[in-house]
Amino acid sequence: MAAFKPAVTGLDDDPGEWGHDHELLASVANCGQSPEEVAPYRFGPPLAPHLAAAQAGTEIDAGRLRAAAEEVSERADALVVEGVGGLMVPLTASYLVRDLAGDLALPVVIAARTGLGTINHSLLTIQGARDAALSVAGVVMTPWQADPEPIELSNRETVERLGETTVTGLAPTTPDGLAAAGASLPLDAWL
Repeated sequence: MAAFKPAVTGLDDDPGEWGHDHELLASVANCGQSPEEVAPYRFGPPLAPHLAAAQAGTEIDAGRLRAAAEEVSERADALVVEGVGGLMVPLTASYLVRDLAGDLALPVVIAARTGLGTINHSLLTIQGARDAALSVAGVVMTPWQADPEPIELSNRETVERLGETTVTGLAPTTPDGLAAAGASLPLDAWL
């Protein structure tokens, strides 16, 4: 599996126990990727990519993103692309994460929280993906507790029913337990 994140921001912040996203993704990819190969654009401030790039005096190049993703995908049996804050986040002034997903023609798996507000956020993201003719493979709610609260159960059922897609829960984990937790997800169905 190859991992890709078009841009990572917030490198000036303490990464905590998980490390920065591109480092974590490189550590779980099994095709020998460096963190720099995972994320071709890296910025210090915790900002949306287009703004972080502007403040750094550069611009994210959509063609470079596509080429980098295709290059790493050639070394693996699957490519997992992590979005940057959500489907509608701009990578440039006129190129969104959603546009990159369309260019790469990959199915979309939406990561969602479990609590209040997730119904609206999840359904809007599902609709935004479908409006761009993207295939929504499913939604993953995390952290999914072993004994979920009634609101979490209702949110999961509601998003699944109204979004007309499968919703899976991902248990809370640690960096060392991430691979085991991920093994519980329906990866074959998504791919």
